[in-house]
Amino acid sequence: MLRLETAGESHGECLIAVLSGLPAGVPVSIEAVDRELWRRQQGYGRGGRMKIEKDHAEIVAGVRHSQTIGAPVAILIRNRDWPNWAEALPVERTEGDEAARRPVTRPRPGHADLAGALKYNFPEVRYVLERASARETAARVAAGALAKALLEQFGIGVLSHVVAIGGVRLERRARWEELVELSRREEIFLGCVDPDVERRMKEVVDEAYRTGDTVGGVFEVVAHGVPPGLGSCASWDRRLDGRLAQAVISVQAVKGVEIGEAIEAAASFGSRVQDPIRYDAEKRRFFRDSNRAGGIEGGMSNGEDIVIRGYLKPISTLRRPLESVDLATREPAAAAYERSDVCVVPAAGVVAEAMVALVLADAFLEKFGGDSLGETRRNYEGYREQLRRY
Repeated sequence: MLRLETAGESHGECLIAVLSGLPAGVPVSIEAVDRELWRRQQGYGRGGRMKIEKDHAEIVAGVRHSQTIGAPVAILIRNRDWPNWAEALPVERTEGDEAARRPVTRPRPGHADLAGALKYNFPEVRYVLERASARETAARVAAGALAKALLEQFGIGVLSHVVAIGGVRLERRARWEELVELSRREEIFLGCVDPDVERRMKEVVDEAYRTGDTVGGVFEVVAHGVPPGLGSCASWDRRLDGRLAQAVISVQAVKGVEIGEAIEAAASFGSRVQDPIRYDAEKRRFFRDSNRAGGIEGGMSNGEDIVIRGYLKPISTLRRPLESVDLATREPAAAAYERSDVCVVPAAGVVAEAMVALVLADAFLEKFGGDSLGETRRNYEGYREQLRRY
């Protein structure tokens, strides 16, 4: 139902997101979209680029009078750094532009640089890194804010927090109320709900700063208020867990995804893994005392919170470069260094929120449809009545 396309280079004029499939009548607030963009830019360990960019969404199509109109929504985010790169990345070839191109011939281990240059037959990696850069995720976050706006109409919220930085880990479950409070802060440090753990996380980031290194970690996205029945057990490609996993692992530097307590469950017996089913006669609803499944069973939401974690490797651009090969000479060389971050785990969590919201909004519209918000609401209320009568 929903389709997202993004365009733009890291140091180009702008980023663009086009989101099609939203029903008409979804309330849209530019302020709310900009708040999500701001959250993406926060976190201890971010680099100099975040001091330049002050991301602002310009919605240029698909929204009128603060509501979607059923047409594709186009969002533009201008890159403030563009004037510094206009000569290096012009749209049209100009005389003498070779010297200004800023070629990168020493690919970074772990980055898209070399694989992309081989794929597209580029003699150097500038064009590859421009598009592969995580700067692209600003467009995803803007589109995800619109998906969140749809889900909020039905009492569904999507938020994230940081579970681990390096070897320092939060050893308890975060409550939904803690995530709400975290998202409302005017200063986001490392995105952990526990201040004591966050202080220890800072020490890990400081060590990476000191040694010219980078550090990864784990973020957790929680979707609260999701009704049972989104996704499908009938077709492999409509399974909700598969769709969510693909969306989260598509975020740059994410190398692994966990739903619920998957890693712990893999080392346990079945009797300790499954969530016993209960029934509340007064509320006329099924529920579970635990949520080890992470809110998904058989490829479908089961009514509990959806919990998904992303495992983020340390980013590839190091101030103390690793060994590489110069593409121009084929000789050993230190990898290139582009202005970069030391730790991006909190920001990656915000990006993953957007991706989870987009997948859930897609699954929601797949089940309930509707060309207008009112039609979708009628379909949803009919389903809720079906659940009450079950």
